[in-house]
Amino acid sequence: MAELNPAASHHVPAFITSPGETDVLMVIMSLFLVFAVLGFGILFLRLHTLPERIAHKSHKIQFEIVAVLGLIALFTHMHIFWIAGLLLALIDLPDFGSSLGRIAESTEKMAGIKSDTDAGVEPQPESTSGTTHPTEPPGPRREEPAAQRDNKGAGPRPKPDGPPRRPKELRHA
Repeated sequence: MAELNPAASHHVPAFITSPGETDVLMVIMSLFLVFAVLGFGILFLRLHTLPERIAHKSHKIQFEIVAVLGLIALFTHMHIFWIAGLLLALIDLPDFGSSLGRIAESTEKMAGIKSDTDAGVEPQPESTSGTTHPTEPPGPRREEPAAQRDNKGAGPRPKPDGPPRRPKELRHA
């Protein structure tokens, strides 16, 4: 060890290094600082995206609104947007859109108006059975082959024409 300055005390703490040697404490503290900053950053971002993750797990309708509120809160540092997003993620909003859409489609069907969903659907070919289909133009009936007359009801029934069905709406308590 190099000679000490005469003004220094004779007992030197262990964390003080001699000139030219590696400062072990500084290396350990710098690694600790890097890991602490990364850990707190990950914790902050996980906490910040909590409303988004809640809304995504429960398949909420308002997921996009919650995501936008989270981004606004992140960039403006206004915590009220994060709180609003968290409240929206925890609340079940009723889905009025699908039921109102079904009402509109039913009303259009009763009025005989082609809806937007029917505009892209091509008309089905005429049925070859002896019964008249509601969309068939009136005219002479076609004769059924004998094989079809004998197996009436034995085969699969034809699917009714109409718009594609939507999945059933979930009922809320």
